[in-house]
Amino acid sequence: MKKMISVAALLTVSLTSFSAHAADTMLKFPIAGAMAVNDAEKRLGDSVKFYFADQPTPTVLTRIATDKTSQRTNGFGKSAEKACNWVFLSAMLALQKRAQELGANAVINIVSNFNNIEMASQTEFECADGAIMAGVALKGDFVKVAP
Repeated sequence: MKKMISVAALLTVSLTSFSAHAADTMLKFPIAGAMAVNDAEKRLGDSVKFYFADQPTPTVLTRIATDKTSQRTNGFGKSAEKACNWVFLSAMLALQKRAQELGANAVINIVSNFNNIEMASQTEFECADGAIMAGVALKGDFVKVAP
């Protein structure tokens, strides 16, 4: 019995140290780079416009809602940049879908929002890169802007 308790304690300590190693590393990548791969611009089209951080926007006619998305992808065997660019597109597609559901034609004030900690940039997004997963969380305001 004593031996089983010792083995259980050793296993618990081992797993705890492994999970500490598996923590996400927060990285920043250029939005332009992510939009230039994976057919991002074509897949997003132009039915919904996207404005990051405090980028100038057309006149806002109606504010509809604020919402967020958190997406993850398998990063195993991929470079951090490749995995992060892919999951960034997934997050953008989720924002686009939500905008369409709400009748918005733009998403403004888009910020990275991983673990509800905002990082605002007109040129970069934040990505959590882990041992096997990569994640991007975005938050934005869904609006109707003047054409």
